[in-house]
Amino acid sequence: MINMLLKIMILVFLLVQTALSAQDFQGSAVYQTKTKVDIDLAASGIPADRIKRIEEMMKNQMEKTYILTFDKTASVYKEEVKLDQGAASGGPGMRFAMMGGGASGKYYKNTQTKTSAKENEFSGKNFLIKDALKTYEWKMEQETKMIGNNLCFKATTIIEMPANANSFSFGRQNNNNSETKKEEEEKIELVPVTAWYSMDIPVSHGPGDYWGLPGLILEINAGNTQIMATKIVMNPKEKSDISEPNKGKVMTQKEYDVMLKEKMKEMQERFSNERQKSGGTGSGMHMRVN
Repeated sequence: MINMLLKIMILVFLLVQTALSAQDFQGSAVYQTKTKVDIDLAASGIPADRIKRIEEMMKNQMEKTYILTFDKTASVYKEEVKLDQGAASGGPGMRFAMMGGGASGKYYKNTQTKTSAKENEFSGKNFLIKDALKTYEWKMEQETKMIGNNLCFKATTIIEMPANANSFSFGRQNNNNSETKKEEEEKIELVPVTAWYSMDIPVSHGPGDYWGLPGLILEINAGNTQIMATKIVMNPKEKSDISEPNKGKVMTQKEYDVMLKEKMKEMQERFSNERQKSGGTGSGMHMRVN
């Protein structure tokens, strides 16, 4: 039964792809991303007014809007530009840092050449992270559901992630037990991923790193993170630029991650030294979010 369903799905995909091959095909999808964070700030000793500012800042960082523009083989994924009030709401003496390999500019993916290019800005410098696309061992499931007007099929996979992929820090850092911290950073955990894709839009694109299914991915659930398409526009009158970015120092993702960790470590050490010089004890609260 499953094999027959897969054959029908593949046949429909190929037929629609053939029909689209003679067209100047393009589309876009708007995605809302949310990440749940479970933490008891009331027990941290932080004043109530500062806890409120921290929660507002966390919400701004955890809930974002992205736009995916795509044609048959290429796509550009980019965050919708909004006024960043995180630093202003944080106030003095509080840090809110996030570690991760996402793109701060355009994130270009090409499913034909299986390559990607991410624009990232860090510490006032521009980087261009060029690498091969991540591969996923998708398992096709029998479940279906509607997302808007699109019939979606379920697919699942397992991904590996650092146990402390993202780091959020508040207040003063405690730099003791560096060996323990190093061991924590090196831990890898297996994260189940559920994707919902629609063959109504027969392209292999998706939000973020995700791709490789016989239809546009409209929803991703990975650990505590959900990515949901809220709007889809097909064949707009005004075409968008879906070209590969070419500005910035070229690095691989691995090279960039190593550089980023080194720079963040330098920043933490400098911050700790400044706190100690100003009479701080070097202690505080540290939260990590995957």
